[in-house]
Amino acid sequence: MSLQTEQQLKEELVFLREETVVTANWREQPISEAPSNVYVISAEDIRQSGATDLPTLLRRVPGLSVIEMSGGDFNVSARGDNQQRANRMLLLIDGRSSYVDTQGLVPWKTLPVSLLEIKQIEVLKGPASVIYGFNAFDGVINIITKDPRDTAGTTLQAGAGEYGTVRTAAIHGGKAGDLGYRLSIGHDQQQQWRDRNALAFRADRFNGQMNYLLNSGGTVRVEGGVIDANRADFSSGDFLRLNSPYTLSYARVGYERDDFFVRASWSQNNVSSSNETVPALAPFVVSGDKNGNPFNIPFLTNSYDLVSQYTHAIGNTHRVTLGANYRHNTLSGTAVSGLGQENRFGVYLQDEWRLLQTLTLTAGIRMDTHSEINPTYSPRVALIYAPHPNHTIRLSGSVAYKPPTLVETNADLRTTNTIFGFSTTNVGQGSHNLKPERITSYEAEYQGWFFDHRARVRLTVFDNHIADVIEAVGLSPTFGTWMNIPGVADIQGAEAGLEFLPASWLKGYVNYSYQSISQSITGAARRGGPRSTLNGGLRANWDNGLNADAAVHVVGGASYPIRTEIYSTFSTIGLIPSSAIPTERVDSYTLLNLRGGYRFWNQKAEVAISAYNALNDRHREHPLGDTIGSRVMGWFTLTL
Repeated sequence: MSLQTEQQLKEELVFLREETVVTANWREQPISEAPSNVYVISAEDIRQSGATDLPTLLRRVPGLSVIEMSGGDFNVSARGDNQQRANRMLLLIDGRSSYVDTQGLVPWKTLPVSLLEIKQIEVLKGPASVIYGFNAFDGVINIITKDPRDTAGTTLQAGAGEYGTVRTAAIHGGKAGDLGYRLSIGHDQQQQWRDRNALAFRADRFNGQMNYLLNSGGTVRVEGGVIDANRADFSSGDFLRLNSPYTLSYARVGYERDDFFVRASWSQNNVSSSNETVPALAPFVVSGDKNGNPFNIPFLTNSYDLVSQYTHAIGNTHRVTLGANYRHNTLSGTAVSGLGQENRFGVYLQDEWRLLQTLTLTAGIRMDTHSEINPTYSPRVALIYAPHPNHTIRLSGSVAYKPPTLVETNADLRTTNTIFGFSTTNVGQGSHNLKPERITSYEAEYQGWFFDHRARVRLTVFDNHIADVIEAVGLSPTFGTWMNIPGVADIQGAEAGLEFLPASWLKGYVNYSYQSISQSITGAARRGGPRSTLNGGLRANWDNGLNADAAVHVVGGASYPIRTEIYSTFSTIGLIPSSAIPTERVDSYTLLNLRGGYRFWNQKAEVAISAYNALNDRHREHPLGDTIGSRVMGWFTLTL
């Protein structure tokens, strides 16, 4: 453990520290000065959670929705906009996009870094296109890894438990003069919730990072990694599951200093997907590529990105930020009409104007061009009022866009239905006549510190307006495509949270979120989600090395739109029972996660046991998802 980390832990025994965040403006600032709603999950939160994946950690964030579809598939979004195949939340790792633009997905289970390497996770809720451009629609999740100089030495971790769950990681870091480096490898796997004897997910990963400090004060950063998943169980469509082995690779090089950065990156997703029709329809329905083949369908995507930003202070009252980025995406395979390509270019300008010592106005605008759509303009305005050092009020408004993916513009698919020996084929093709989805958001937030920084209260209200949602539709019995669905969705809600430190050895949080959806959107494009979610947690650390963590999530019942037409067709003629037709409603559930650990050998070793869904509240989080059970795991961590 570094001296800096030890000092931070000592401070947290006395008071709760205000976090420093980078995601709202792509530069460091106190969280109370950020022009957007940001929530932070710390390294200690991660270490003591017993979580095996990122989405499990994210459940604690008020207003964030997590749906576990299967042992290999999650959906994550914010404020009533989550659903199957959710693709409106941008995931970053140290500022590099891990969102697969070409297919519109986030590989939530396959991070190129282990949870042990994470310094903090910053969750920005609400549109953030003004800085990040397309896809920062519902928000941004930015994973910030530890500096290689803070991970000197070797850390080994192994966890194993029920449902064939295995999590292993080995991390080695060090420094030589001005050079810092970190290397990590890991292996993760888990069986299916619906079948303990079948594999849901298995992946191996490697990641490397090198930082070099220049005499000028800047830093050169080089990193790269690869994740090889030879089994990934996805719930992809209303009647399909995908077994999609894939290999994710990336590389990035960049130069950074306090007021400027430039970064270039490449990422590739090489997929071989097999469509598995749900058991009830398997004898009658086969879905495949443009040749009708359902097995080992290849997809190859590449993304090339160049981004730069410069910040300049004008006196003591203005801080001006100017940035630009270019991105080139390609998609090829047998399920697309040809080589799909798109080019994106964006520029943005923002000014942080300190009107008074207690009042700051942040205003910015971004223009994005895209080879498939007309230019878009994404503004953000935020007024931050701090009448007292411990109290802040923020009013903000912003607009964001999500363009069509290369799958939505270039797909070429075939689905064959067979009834009493007669077959018909439905053709699904992409469309080049799509507009970007649009969200307009208004928000008010209060943050306040009490009892000598031993408690923090956060209150938020928001109003989101979503239009031009893109969805696949059937235009005839034999042809379907993607369209912008008429209508709008208005989502209003509120979030309230309390973080507290009642004793030097005990820390906790509780938060509640509420949302109401009114919409004129129809069909499968409708928004859905629970009205109410309650989260709470306690974390204890004793001087004798014992520690414990408990987190509970009480999620209300919800309805999610699904297409049942194909089920009804076969049920009407008696080929499947009516009970096989899925319903849109899922019941409420309570998810309790527990962990207890013991640290010894001068804090260098730890044994722990964790329980996921400790109450064994067996539930579905989506109508087409697996029934989630409970899982107990044992852990061993060693730092050398």
